Amino acid sequence: MRCPECGNFEDKVVETRESKERNYIRRRRECLKCCKRFTTYEKIEDIPMMVVKKDGRREEFDIDKVRKGLYRAVEKRPIPIKQIEQIALHVEEMVSNSDREITVQQIGEYIMERLKALDKVAYVRFASVYLDFRSLEEFLSELHNLLKKEE
Repeated sequence: MRCPECGNFEDKVVETRESKERNYIRRRRECLKCCKRFTTYEKIEDIPMMVVKKDGRREEFDIDKVRKGLYRAVEKRPIPIKQIEQIALHVEEMVSNSDREITVQQIGEYIMERLKALDKVAYVRFASVYLDFRSLEEFLSELHNLLKKEE
């Protein structure tokens, strides 16, 4: 911060308070050169993380949607919740590290890769929804590909 009196950039924070609405922080500062006190307000920006859908729409990232999809895929399977939560947290980390925007394909591919290594049945369940199989032949084709890779 630049001192409004002398223009010096060196100061110390004397007091910090959050607003009642918690949307900004008020700081009392003291210039280390001229000893004048001044107040600054820091606004907290909440930039949403976005997901680009298959049709090009953008929607705010929702970790709960990822969790619901994962839990639905592993329903009645012997997979610890801790592993599912690790996948969900890694997806959230991927989104936050991707300049706040990621495609649904990147998320889906990552989840399918992890589920394939974890549990084949959960992988097929997730893939059937994510890949949007239109016919039994498409579903069987994916199963045959999975079986070939195992051999």
